[in-house]
Amino acid sequence: MDETDEQLVSLSLTGDAAAFGILFQRHGPVVHSYLARRVGRQEADDLLSEVWLRAFRGRAGLRGSNSLPWLFGIAHNVVSAHWRRGNRPALPLPLHDAPDPWPDTDDRLVAQAQQESIRRALAILSDNDRDVLLLVVWEQLTPSEAASALGLPQGTARSRLHRALSTLRQEGADNSPILIGSHFKEEDDGHT
Repeated sequence: MDETDEQLVSLSLTGDAAAFGILFQRHGPVVHSYLARRVGRQEADDLLSEVWLRAFRGRAGLRGSNSLPWLFGIAHNVVSAHWRRGNRPALPLPLHDAPDPWPDTDDRLVAQAQQESIRRALAILSDNDRDVLLLVVWEQLTPSEAASALGLPQGTARSRLHRALSTLRQEGADNSPILIGSHFKEEDDGHT
């Protein structure tokens, strides 16, 4: 099927049970990776079902052909609820606990050597700034898409991203290939 995400959701609303399954196949691994980077692999397995259950229940609210920002917003809310129940790690998880989305060996080796300094730098960011940064850098959303995922005005998301990057520069973690550089997706509206 070559339907857009929005078309698949529409089909699922009209009773096509397989359509939502295609959406899961299309985006399930990416959403799971996001969860694993935030809560660890084992807990991500449990939380993934909650994300997709919420997505199925709220699927009538999806707007647009790309559901990833919407799904990341749901995943963010599921992680936040999980952390409010007392399951929050003291520091961001070690980077090696999450699936590595970048195949470039050099980047992985450099990132592994820098992982402790990156964890410390991420730990000093506010939750709000870190959420925007991780959606843009690790999940490769544009700042506009991250704003949509988090239910924020675009300017607020851009401000948080700028503040996070400024903090990382001050801490000397801004040149890590796992955080900064070629992984930024360009804005589709021409703004950065």
